[in-house]
Amino acid sequence: MHEVTVQANALHKELAEALRKLRFDELVAQKTALDEHMVQPDFWQDATAAQATAKQQAGLAARVGPWQALQQSVDEVLELAGLGDPTIKSDLEDQLATAQTTFAELKNELKFAGPYDDHEVIMSIYAGAGGTDAQDWAQMLLRMYVRWAEQHKYAVQMIDESAGDEAGIKSATFSIAGPFAYGKLKGEHGVHRLVRLSPFNSDNLRQTSFAKVDVLPKVDRPEDLELDDKDLRIDVYRAGGHGGQSVNTTDSAVRVTHIPTGISVAIQNERSQLQNKEVALTILRSKLIALQMEQHQEKIADLKGPNEQAAWGNQIRSYVLHPYKQVKDLRTRFESSNPDTILDGNLDEFINAYLDYSIGAE
Repeated sequence: MHEVTVQANALHKELAEALRKLRFDELVAQKTALDEHMVQPDFWQDATAAQATAKQQAGLAARVGPWQALQQSVDEVLELAGLGDPTIKSDLEDQLATAQTTFAELKNELKFAGPYDDHEVIMSIYAGAGGTDAQDWAQMLLRMYVRWAEQHKYAVQMIDESAGDEAGIKSATFSIAGPFAYGKLKGEHGVHRLVRLSPFNSDNLRQTSFAKVDVLPKVDRPEDLELDDKDLRIDVYRAGGHGGQSVNTTDSAVRVTHIPTGISVAIQNERSQLQNKEVALTILRSKLIALQMEQHQEKIADLKGPNEQAAWGNQIRSYVLHPYKQVKDLRTRFESSNPDTILDGNLDEFINAYLDYSIGAE
């Protein structure tokens, strides 16, 4: 029985440290507050807000529940082991072994201890230097992330897309929804470099192309970040497009500019001006949250706008298709000799390598 007690105490200590890293008490407090809010008589008066709250509560419940059950199991083993009853030793050993296995599985969540790691993600891809090749490269990256999301049964929603002049895309903004979407994809933020024989060059010469990927946590609840109306400039203009019925006939496109930081978001994908405004505000909040995390500031008024030139210099990964085949992450040094598989959405090894690298760097 002594050995059971020793192992249970060790597990209890590890579990307490894991819960501290997860800020578990904060998660429980958030869930409790939502539980209390959802039983109020007027909760369903605003159906849209109620559905968003219910979704948030369900997500917290799914995250908190397994840890609470594990806590209870370990505490029970310690309590019963303290009784010193030899007739229950075998049962306690089995219960402890199950708890240890569960903890080993749940520990993967420690990689997602950031305040927004459990949020949906908004990704934007911009073609960089390289002309048509770069625009084609931007589309290849878009396909890679959509394939990754589909493999994990995550939902993808296109927000805005600008077609390339001859091929590919100039830019695209889309959201991905799924467990820890932002936590898993935040390491993709930066400049991606492609080296290949150009399919758009008559001499079939080797071409280097660049595309920038922005990764933001989706912050769609106004209470998560308050925006002062006087800090916003909202411009409405006629949406662009290829023509057709009801296209280009209304001023539905919206550009929202956050004056203190100079950050601007323009959306024209939705038919409704109101819808475009809401999407633009969601992306603006997400950009400001990301800037907040980067600069470790609490007041939005103290934030400075992003340094675009520095961001473009932040090359994170190279994809070489010629004269040899290799994908290499320049931060983690993780590499693969099968770029075709990576570009088909098999990114998990690179994602996990970055998560391990980030934990080691803390």
